[in-house]
Amino acid sequence: MATNPTYSISDLAREFDLTTRAIRFYEDMGLIQPQREGPGGRNRVYSSRDRTRLKLTLRAKRLGLSLTEAKDIIDMYDSPRDTGPQLRKFLAVLADHKRQLEEQLADLMANLDEVKVHEKEARALLAKVEKADKA
Repeated sequence: MATNPTYSISDLAREFDLTTRAIRFYEDMGLIQPQREGPGGRNRVYSSRDRTRLKLTLRAKRLGLSLTEAKDIIDMYDSPRDTGPQLRKFLAVLADHKRQLEEQLADLMANLDEVKVHEKEARALLAKVEKADKA
């Protein structure tokens, strides 16, 4: 009978390029729940489930979700309930973040257009100054 793999905090920190402090923070947020072993329960032992939840948490962060939103969504996938409500919730969160990103992109594009206008004006002025200096 095969045993499920376990991971130390160092294993996960190395695999996901995180500090052990960050992993402990995710634990404090309830995103992962390692078993405790050794004297006084000082050693954390992470399961495959913890590893997957950490991986999903980092993916959610890259998508721009807050840790609370990530936890809500990941917790839904842990529950045995119908997946329809879970997927609708996930899609609603993604739609909200997509809207925010599109707004930020529009703001950035407007800012970039403004920079280009100023750049063009500055180049034209510099050309006049250099032309006057040669005369």
